[in-house]
Amino acid sequence: MNAPIRPLFVNENIGGHATMHMAIRSALKSHPEVSAQFLDLPHAGLLRRFGAIPIPGLAREDFDLQAFRIQLSNSAHIQRRLRSWKNPYDVLHLYSQNVALLSSKALATRPSVVATDATGEQGARLIPERRVGKGTKSRIALTKIFEKKVYESATLVIAQSEWTANSLRTDYGVPDERIRIVPFGITVHDALPHVTNALPQITFIGTRLSRKGGNRLLDIWRQYLSTETTLTLVTRDDVKPQEGLRVFQDFRPGDPRLATLLAATDLFVFPSEMDTFGYALIEAMSGEVATISLDVAARAEIAIDGVTGLVLPEGADNVALLAAIKELLNDPVRTREMGLAGRQRVLEHFDARITTKTLVEVLREAQKIFADG
Repeated sequence: MNAPIRPLFVNENIGGHATMHMAIRSALKSHPEVSAQFLDLPHAGLLRRFGAIPIPGLAREDFDLQAFRIQLSNSAHIQRRLRSWKNPYDVLHLYSQNVALLSSKALATRPSVVATDATGEQGARLIPERRVGKGTKSRIALTKIFEKKVYESATLVIAQSEWTANSLRTDYGVPDERIRIVPFGITVHDALPHVTNALPQITFIGTRLSRKGGNRLLDIWRQYLSTETTLTLVTRDDVKPQEGLRVFQDFRPGDPRLATLLAATDLFVFPSEMDTFGYALIEAMSGEVATISLDVAARAEIAIDGVTGLVLPEGADNVALLAAIKELLNDPVRTREMGLAGRQRVLEHFDARITTKTLVEVLREAQKIFADG
């Protein structure tokens, strides 16, 4: 058995990160040599919410530094918690850099790993429901001052994708020898037998339709597909009911109903233009469902065009999206083969048992590098 290790995981727990953190916790149960502690960023209280309010007159062009203020507020909370942390630990793991902006000293004075699915340079242009404005460039420059210090202070930096690793190298000057790529995976369950429906079922999963491209899919379905397919939306948004449309608003990360839903799904459509990684996409692939997505961020490193589904070019319009949907719906044999190929890809690359084992190895490596000076 490997030597014991006591990591402290600091978790941002935003959006799909919650699925990722849950999978890591579950996979660590198979590592008795790892005595892990967890520090989860809680939901914002009144003070942090007040500090995140957009400033009228400045928000329109991104001059109010809203995203940066949120990151500083979250980082201040984590900084306080780390200073008061009593239980000993061997190595510090922070996800992501956005909650570590004020913790460079903590990173530099012990073995530490910072992990991220996107750098600030990348994420600044993908912030949901806030367009890039005249102030965005200044916000990126200001954030980068703090962010570069985080990367410089950490013993190692984990990128979830080659897309992210490339930005770490080119935009932040992180040496390649300090970067490790770990595509944190999901908890993979047995896929249920596929259910054949009277009409093909299209499924979409996204907390907010506007953020994940769900509104586009809904419009396309209502105009062109509502008589020949059914549509299932898993979202927190209210959606006007109509025949052939199902909406689930109470799904949570790890929901046991997901496997049943995916077993009845013929095609998973995820036209998000803001996700940096895409855990909904990975979960659909694990359920043996062919997918349609956009070549945005790390998406093309997850789904393989023509193999696990179709990956459309960034900026593809509704005409192209509709054509892709019809192409796969009109060839159910090919679509089913793509679904099976997708699950195989998840088992090989995005199974949390594999990726968490790699993560533990990186944590041990950080310990050794730090000890060797």
